Amino acid sequence: MIEPYNNLLNASKYVMIRLMQPSQEDVIQMVGALFGLIGSIQRAQKGNGPANRLALLQMIAAHGQIHPSQLAEELEVNQSSITRQVRILEDEGDLVVSADPGDLRACIIQLTDAGHNKLDELSAIGIGRFSKFVANWDPEEVRTLTRLLLKLERSKTEVVVRKEPPARDRWRYKETS
Repeated sequence: MIEPYNNLLNASKYVMIRLMQPSQEDVIQMVGALFGLIGSIQRAQKGNGPANRLALLQMIAAHGQIHPSQLAEELEVNQSSITRQVRILEDEGDLVVSADPGDLRACIIQLTDAGHNKLDELSAIGIGRFSKFVANWDPEEVRTLTRLLLKLERSKTEVVVRKEPPARDRWRYKETS
């Protein structure tokens, strides 16, 4: 008779632990750490260094072909900045810029074989750099961080899906009488 009671006691402890939420201070600390990390990554991507080129090449590779305006929008940079960077990468043989057959006023950007090779090279440099960041970590700590970041992304996605419509479009969602 004691065994079922112990199982119930253990289960209730588990439920109580699961119901506890992080404190506001815990969330503030997490947000500060995340924003610090995100800020440093964004600064690296917006410069003229390898992280910037990697972001640009990754975006082009993900789309296969892309307009400069779409590239600027997705990378959240000024279109003139994209134009400069594209010219440099085109001059280095990493990109091909051609007229858009659907709109001859526009152009399309694609990676060349050399561009794919540069993407692989810069990706390896980036992975090497992050490997240095976690060189003194236990492998389990890296896996735990990965699991937690993925969990945070899933939680964020669930909340975003349930959010209210943007203020500018609320009229579309109002019920009519």
